[in-house]
Amino acid sequence: MDGKGYTKDGSVDLHGRPALASRTGRWRACAFLVGYEAFERMAFYGVASNLVVYLTTQLGEDTVASVRNVNNWSGSVWVTPILGAYVADTYFGRFWTFTVSSFVYVLGMVLLTMAVSIKSLRPTCSDEVCEKASASQIAFFYAALYVMAVGAGGTKPNISTFGADQFDDFDPREKKLKGSFFNWWMFSSFLGGLIATLGLVYVQENVGWGVGYAIPTTGIVFSLLIFYLGTPNYRHKAVKDASPAREMGRVLATAFANRRLKLPGDAAELHELDPQHYLIAGKRRLCHSRSFRFLDRAAIKEGPNPCTVTQVQEMKLVLGMALVWLTTLVPCTVFAQVNTLFVKQGTTMDRLLGGSGFRLPAASLSSFIVVSMLVAIPLYDRYFVPFMRRRTGNPRGISLLQRIGIGFASHVLVTLVAYAVELRRLEVFRRRGVVSPGQVVPMSILWLLPQYMLLGIGDVFNAIGMLEFFYDQSPEGMQSLGTTFFTSGIGAGNFLNSLLVTVVDRLTRRGGGRSWIGNDLNRSHLDYYYAFLMALSALNLAAFVSVAAKYEYKREVVLEAAPAPEGKASAAAGSGDRRV
Repeated sequence: MDGKGYTKDGSVDLHGRPALASRTGRWRACAFLVGYEAFERMAFYGVASNLVVYLTTQLGEDTVASVRNVNNWSGSVWVTPILGAYVADTYFGRFWTFTVSSFVYVLGMVLLTMAVSIKSLRPTCSDEVCEKASASQIAFFYAALYVMAVGAGGTKPNISTFGADQFDDFDPREKKLKGSFFNWWMFSSFLGGLIATLGLVYVQENVGWGVGYAIPTTGIVFSLLIFYLGTPNYRHKAVKDASPAREMGRVLATAFANRRLKLPGDAAELHELDPQHYLIAGKRRLCHSRSFRFLDRAAIKEGPNPCTVTQVQEMKLVLGMALVWLTTLVPCTVFAQVNTLFVKQGTTMDRLLGGSGFRLPAASLSSFIVVSMLVAIPLYDRYFVPFMRRRTGNPRGISLLQRIGIGFASHVLVTLVAYAVELRRLEVFRRRGVVSPGQVVPMSILWLLPQYMLLGIGDVFNAIGMLEFFYDQSPEGMQSLGTTFFTSGIGAGNFLNSLLVTVVDRLTRRGGGRSWIGNDLNRSHLDYYYAFLMALSALNLAAFVSVAAKYEYKREVVLEAAPAPEGKASAAAGSGDRRV
């Protein structure tokens, strides 16, 4: 479609007309998107970072219950995007799905602000001691939280994917720009998180919870206004006529029906449409891979109603991503500690900084994750990638799975450091003779900084690598659904942590024993739990290396019409990562 200055990937404008490459997309459009992401992250982390403190101090929940409820809510926020992505890819497209969902998200924030501000909707507190919350107050608070989670289901998978859609994969210059998009997208995301954990958390604990929630609510409304100002600049992907789930189901059903047929020795003998079909339809043809060979039976020509090699490859891509997804659950479980046990751990330590009398909120330490990322992302993009590119020849510097693997390895180190710091905290507790359950251990909260900073540096490889991997490897027309592999992994990690905390608490209490994760962390064994997570992380890293070694990256055939009528269509293999 580029003959008249249109994009080559078939993008359209809001009215369905071919998008002009010079007037739409690229950073010209993304400038309006990154502002929303920063404010949305500020809103989310403004709630999530200090939620465990609100539940224990304002609603009177115990440690295990508060950790479980925070994890269940966070898990819901990250899992609901599965539905939002499906609706976007199958019915309404990313822009309209995001539009409707963003209003639901804002409604949740408004209700949450009301829940902590209006006297009849919150428990009465005096001298930092709150009365027991009524059933209706608890119900309203959690209803507001889960309305926010429903809204996130449509915004999270579509806004980052919509941003990536602004770059034409078939234009080498734009494809290179897209390589930096996810790095800077996460930069803006964590900038919003930094504001939340440094500023909003302090406001919540020292000015008021109502003010602390009203600020991000106002900010996200403002960011939506900016987002819609950029509407004329946006490119849109046409919604596929066929449901992705239905197509994948057909591949599985056909492969099973042809299970007794013999596969041809040459993949070229499998069923595939003429290249001209893909050229006219503006779609991408996929190259055959040797993974999941049993699915190739769906493309046997002698079978009834055979699928194409491209359709089979799309199913293979989804299965390959699913295997990688399984290995993301443990790292996401480790990260779930940031808003739960890391915060509770910090509340037991000395939070006074120097002689200034300033008392650092425990949840504010998560800002150092953000600071580490904000420093590391530009260094990664400007120095590490060019350095490695010269040595590997890979445009990304290292492959996507190598990037993720480095991040996973860092989580083993994070849990080791967390274990060592907790051992020292318990040693100081015993040596100084702290007796009161609520008494502060005379050890600076800044001892927790290394585990937070290591998480931030690791996430430059881990989180950004996963987001880019699942977008890049998704079949055409399923990028929103592919991005939910990233978000649902975080959600499943939170649910897994909720399950682990509950099971560990019950098992260690059995027979009158002391819980590893009791209300009084000074007389618990959080160090044992961190050692358990370290062992899981090491085992998971080994599993990831095994999966990554066998993974075959997506390879596309790009079909281009010749400039002259007598010319022939040319095909070039798409540039995917070839190395693990």
